Amino acid sequence: MTSLAIRSPEAMTSSPRVESESSSTPAQPYPSSPDRSVQPPSSSSPSNSTSPTGADPKQEGFFQSVIGSNPYFSAGFGLMAVGAGLTILRQGTMAGASLLRRQMLVTLEIPSKDKSYLWFLHWMSSQSRSAAMTGSSTIKAGEAVKTASTTGRPGLLNRWSDRLANRINKRSQFLAVQTEFKQHDNGSVSTRFNLVPGNGKHLICYRGAWIQVERTRDAKMMDLSTGAPWETVTLTTLSSDRHVFSELLQEAQKMALMNQEGKTVIYTSWGAEWRPFGQPRKRRLLQSVILADGIGERVVRDVKEFVKNEKWYDDRGIPYRRGYLLYGPPGSGKTSFIQALAGELEYNICILNLSERGLTNDRLNHLLTNLPERSIMLLEDIDAAFAKREKTQEGFQSMVTFSGLLNALDGVASSEGRIIFMTTNHVESLDPALIRPGRVDLREYVGDATPSQIEKMFKRFYDDHEELAQRFVKSLEGHKVSTAALQGHFVHFKDRPEEACENVGYLFIKDRVD
Repeated sequence: MTSLAIRSPEAMTSSPRVESESSSTPAQPYPSSPDRSVQPPSSSSPSNSTSPTGADPKQEGFFQSVIGSNPYFSAGFGLMAVGAGLTILRQGTMAGASLLRRQMLVTLEIPSKDKSYLWFLHWMSSQSRSAAMTGSSTIKAGEAVKTASTTGRPGLLNRWSDRLANRINKRSQFLAVQTEFKQHDNGSVSTRFNLVPGNGKHLICYRGAWIQVERTRDAKMMDLSTGAPWETVTLTTLSSDRHVFSELLQEAQKMALMNQEGKTVIYTSWGAEWRPFGQPRKRRLLQSVILADGIGERVVRDVKEFVKNEKWYDDRGIPYRRGYLLYGPPGSGKTSFIQALAGELEYNICILNLSERGLTNDRLNHLLTNLPERSIMLLEDIDAAFAKREKTQEGFQSMVTFSGLLNALDGVASSEGRIIFMTTNHVESLDPALIRPGRVDLREYVGDATPSQIEKMFKRFYDDHEELAQRFVKSLEGHKVSTAALQGHFVHFKDRPEEACENVGYLFIKDRVD
């Protein structure tokens, strides 16, 4: 007999299946659990089951659900990835730009302590005026320079570069002014203002090459001797145009030398270095200084022999330096002769005051060792260097000792190729150690005017007046008169030789009112 098992209405609704079973097998009711699916048995215990990554599947599922379902976390991780990518890109770009700059650009620094610094500024200021050579135009306030030159670039490209540089630099807002004074023959003085690029970056086009000019000033560093801040001019251009640096500096040097051509530059000590004092002086002719017969000729001959015999000194191991002493009463023409001698040799003059405030033995030695090329060292009134030392609350103004002066003149650290002239009005007050051979090689007495000097000076001021010259000389017999007093007398009566002879007594009147 076959039995049928009928499910409950709930079971029939969820699963309308009819199962036939053997009568011998009792019917098994379905479990009452909501999850009626039958899971296969696990191969391991649930307490020991782990995810493939080794993490707890419950925790792993929690983080995945939090991150996946939270938009803020997703956006944050996205921003972090973008920021990291941009940082890497920025650093890579900077490194690439730096490498590209090193490979394609070349930079030249000109510090303010270098001689070429003043040359370059003078060159820049000259470009703001008018052109001095054919094929050049002017640059004002940092405008471009256009110089005719064969740079291998088409002329059209050069002209286009010049026009573009002009437009750029005309808008420059950083300018510096250089003021120049010029005295004319009639005594009037004219002033000229030159505008040059100031602090900041500027762009010029020189011979078809673009050059960035940057002037920087360090406010924290300054020259202790002058008080001026440390300044640097930096020039930057393409590596292929690096040759323009030497060409530009050579042009600036040539322009500076042209300004000094036919003139004598006077240097004075400025801190621990030599700097030009004022404008270059017109060279004085040697014939304009009339000394007693033979004095000027002996000194000039000795100096010229010294200048052309450097190898002779080197071959014999003799220090290549020469010292001269000119002594005599004031106004006899000692300093004037040295100035005329410098003009004859085309030398410059370095003047050093041994009584200068703050001058020390080390600084004196440094100055004498680093004289400008082709220069005569002048120590005036050497007898008063140590006799009239004023003492202040901080001590003596000059801290130069006599032994320090001797060591600077011919010590172990003394420079070679040096010409030193010393002047004094009282040779008897000089220490014998100072004027011994090796320190002073030639001594010449320059005294009051002799009859021969008086006659020569009269004829130089008044041409073709032989008779008046003899009469003037005769009227001064038995009197001592300096060449400086004679020159002042002739200048006062210029173009009036008769009055100069008639008023000889003016030479001996002190504090006269003309």
